[in-house]
Amino acid sequence: MPTPPSQRAPRPARHQREPGEGQQERRWSRDVTERSNALDLEEGVFTRGPKDMARSLKRSAEQSSRRKASPFQSAMSMLTFFENRAGRGLTPERRQALEQAKDELRRLYGRPTKGTPPA
Repeated sequence: MPTPPSQRAPRPARHQREPGEGQQERRWSRDVTERSNALDLEEGVFTRGPKDMARSLKRSAEQSSRRKASPFQSAMSMLTFFENRAGRGLTPERRQALEQAKDELRRLYGRPTKGTPPA
């Protein structure tokens, strides 16, 4: 039978990191976008406008010989990965630009855009 919460030992305090400690562990997502094994991304791809971003991801995905999925899936995955890892740090304008880039990527590959029924 489990011990009631009132009789459990208190949890130990969480380890407080020193400034600069653990920087490598927190930067793994940057490494993925900079050194993806599936795509060789162009410099500053996620700082561009939606159309340029989508065209750049499409170029990178189609030129890659190391990807495991289709070019569309690889490009969309990298875009979604970037959006998810940026999280709350994205401004509403940047988040909108990423959503527009997804729609542009769908158009470039002849896929239905979000909210549009398939033909």
